[in-house]
Order: sequence, then C-alpha cells, then structure tokens
Amino acid sequence: MASPTELRMDQLPSDPLLHILSFLSFRDLTHCSSVNRRLNELSKHNPLWKSLCSKHWLLTDTDRQKNGVSWYCLFKQYYMDLGRYIQYYPVLKTAWEQLKSFLQQKCPRMIASLKEGATEVELNDIEAQISCRLPDDYRCSYRIHNGQKLVIPGLMGSMSLSNHYRSEVLLDVETAAGGFQQRKGLKRCLPLTFCFHTGLSQFMALESAEGRRMFESFYPCPDQTAQDPSAINMFITGSCFSEWFTTYVNNVVTGEYPIIRDQIFRYVHDKSCVATTGDITVSVSTSFLPELSSVHPPHFFFTYRIRIEMSSSASPEAACQLDSRYWKITTSDGNVEEVQGPGVVGEFPVMTPGKVHEYSSCTTFSTPSEYMEGHYTFHTLANKEEIFNVAIPRFHMVCPPYRESMVRTQKTSASFTSRFDDHEDDGEYGDKDGDGDGDDFGELRGINMAALEGAWCPRHI
Repeated sequence: MASPTELRMDQLPSDPLLHILSFLSFRDLTHCSSVNRRLNELSKHNPLWKSLCSKHWLLTDTDRQKNGVSWYCLFKQYYMDLGRYIQYYPVLKTAWEQLKSFLQQKCPRMIASLKEGATEVELNDIEAQISCRLPDDYRCSYRIHNGQKLVIPGLMGSMSLSNHYRSEVLLDVETAAGGFQQRKGLKRCLPLTFCFHTGLSQFMALESAEGRRMFESFYPCPDQTAQDPSAINMFITGSCFSEWFTTYVNNVVTGEYPIIRDQIFRYVHDKSCVATTGDITVSVSTSFLPELSSVHPPHFFFTYRIRIEMSSSASPEAACQLDSRYWKITTSDGNVEEVQGPGVVGEFPVMTPGKVHEYSSCTTFSTPSEYMEGHYTFHTLANKEEIFNVAIPRFHMVCPPYRESMVRTQKTSASFTSRFDDHEDDGEYGDKDGDGDGDDFGELRGINMAALEGAWCPRHI
C-alpha cells in the first residue's frame, strides 16, 4: 500500500494561505513570520498590513504614499511610537477627528484653540513631576491633542443663566500637572477641565483613595454640613478617561448638545420630551449644574431650555400670544407642587406661522431627581376671548450619580459608636457640638464654593 503523499509548506498555494493569515491579529501574524521562510514571506504581504494599519491606526493610502514605505513598515513605525496605546488609539483618534470635523462646521474658532499632541518624553516628565502614573487612555488622547489653550469658549461645554456663566476648558497636561492635588479631600487627583468664571474643575482620580475609584472622573462638591474642610463629595461623570471623553464627543457630534452662539451648551434633550397641540410644538432640554448644587445639604440645581414653535403651515389666523404658564412639579419622594404665573421669564411671546421662541429657566430641588409638566395658556390675536392651552411635555431632571466623602461616612460611624456607648453608660444620647440639636456635624451653611475656589488656578501657574 502506497504511503500518503506529504504536503510541504512551500508546495501549498499562496492564496489559501494568505486568506487564512488575513484572519490573524497583528501579534499572531508576527509570530507566524518566525515559523519558517515561507510564512515569513507571506506574513509581510502588503494587503494584510494595509488592513491592520486601517484597523489600528486609521491610516489611508495617502498616509502610506506620504511616508513612502510598505504597509508592513508603516505599521511597525506607528507601533514603535504608539504601541502601548493600541487598544485606545482608534477609538480616541476617531472621536477627535469627528469632533474637529463638527467644530469646523459649527464652531470654527474652537479649532484654533486645540494644541498639538504631547510627546512620550513630555508625558513621562509629567509623571515624574507628580510622582503618579497617568492612565494609558489619557496619555493616548494627549498624544493626539494636548488639550486646548486657556481661552473661552471651552471645548468641554458651556452654560449660561442670567448672571451665571460656565465654560470648561480641556486643560493641557502641563497646566493640569500644576493643579495636581495632594491635599486631603482631593489627594492624588488631576484636574481635567477648568472654568475661569466659577473656578469649577472636573478631576480624575489617579489612585483609589478617600472613597474614589481609580481613574474615575468627577466634580468635587464640598460637604456644607461637615466641619472638616476635607469632606468633599463627588458628582461622578465617568468611570475612566476614554468613556468620559468619547461620551461627551458623541453627545456633541450627534446634536444632543446644542450649539448656541458658537458654543457647546450641555443641555440634554430626551427625544420623547416633545408635545404638539394644534399648530404649536413644545420641546424641552435639561441640564444639571454641579457648581450650584450640593449633596449635603441636599440642594440640586437644574436649568431647562424650552423651545416653542408654530408650524410654518399654520394659517395666519392661528397667530396667538402666550399669557401664562402652569407647572406641576413632582419630586422623587412623591411631593407635588403646582405653580402658575404670567408669561415666561417676564415675556409674552407672540407666535406666528414658522416662528420659534426659546427661553431658559432654572429650578432647585432637595431630591436628586424630579419631573415637571404643565401647559401654557394662549389667546388668539384675532379674538382675545379665544383662549386655549398648549401642553408642556413631562421632562425629568436627574443629577449624576454621587458619592459621599469618606470623612462623612467615617465620622457618621464614629458618631454612632460614641452615641451608642453614651447610651449604654447614662441612658442619653450625647450632643457633641453643644448646640442642643443633636447634630454632630454643625449647623447647616449656605452653598460656599470657596472651599474649592482658590485651591489652584491656571492663571497663577
């Protein structure tokens, strides 16, 4: 019986082998090149590396022609420079390109504020300066763009209400390092953003400390009922830098955040928050303002923006004027309040076919979530006696998740233990601060951002 014919690698046709190799990752493809001479030659096949260059580095034919090297060599060049970021680079690079393309059309002056990417040496020097490791997704993004110049408007969104204005700049890494915190309450935290008008920053925790999780981003919020200034609560804005940044970019480029006066305003619009009554449509967007809110005492500040639009196909006889508003407000603990008043923010807009009227207002609650709904009352211009209501859709206002300061939780535990011991000894609960109300954390104070303002400021660096 004849022995079966042995198949040698160099006798196999190239096409099926290349097809198999096309399913491999760049690491497996590199390993294959060490097996034998035939696979070494095939593993460097240009189309294989063109696909990998596109997948991992988002490179095009133009990029290769500009460099004048093979796809394999081009991949190798990028890997030598950015290899440690390969899992983050395509996502963050795509986000940056989408954001820049959007800004070029909607807010072109913001493009000029973006800074060129930092180098590996510069990022390593920053780590040495602050004696703390920067997360790879943060480093990757800053290799692409090193934040922005300290100008207004800020890249990370704005908010404006009567005499209150906020605009957050995405800090470059050198400025951020100047604001790196070592003080109790914000220990080992790096600022990501800064607002010149309010002193507000979003921070990223570079270590798990004081109740924070490593690399999560947050707005600090001083505990106004604690006597210890290091008692700082947190409104959480992201679990890691890449989630924080890409979520924000997605909200910008999809139109979730509106562009108003060449600035990105961080209003969130629920697509279900639209109601049409006859020829008039009302839609609502909302935003939470952390700089005017506190966890203790519970004080949650929201702003909402309402758009009233009359259909362009409406009859001229449908022209009308807004007379009054009615609100029904329900908090998360079930309390209901009804409010009525003339006009909207002091105005009585006249609506004609195709006209749009927008306005912003604000409200505060002692619960972290609530919803509002109601109606406007109009009269027609042709007959003032003809009155009708226009529905305002129900819209929810929910603050971001927050975490209490470890100082508060530790003191609460210690206070409970101490009071329990006192109860065992003399049958009475102690009054530690001596004010007769049993509140061991002192009297309630008004919101005071001074606990954070002045801690650092880019203008002083």
